[in-house]
Amino acid sequence: MLGLRTCIYRVSELDKAIKWYSEAFGIEPYFNEPYYVGFNIGRYELGLQPEEGSTKGTNVEAYWGVDDIQSSYDKLIALGATIQQAPMNVGGELMVASVIDPWNNLIGLIYNPSFTLG
Repeated sequence: MLGLRTCIYRVSELDKAIKWYSEAFGIEPYFNEPYYVGFNIGRYELGLQPEEGSTKGTNVEAYWGVDDIQSSYDKLIALGATIQQAPMNVGGELMVASVIDPWNNLIGLIYNPSFTLG
């Protein structure tokens, strides 16, 4: 195992989701096709796929690293995400939060000043 490479969210309105995720993450996709849209987020892949014929669940949580958890959380809420878990301390300086995007996907946020890419 080499570590996490891609986190895929399934959406019903691909064009709207591209705009939403571009604004939410502050970056445009590097790959944009009707079957898959890819964003490079800090050397990790965030993918969007049409949800036709697929099922969703919230049993897996992916957390995106942020420098300021409260402002990142507030931005996603302002863009139309709904609250899953408000920012909370989970030990030491570690903070986590999560929201549900407009397509019912879980987006986790984490502030971890000790994390480094290895």
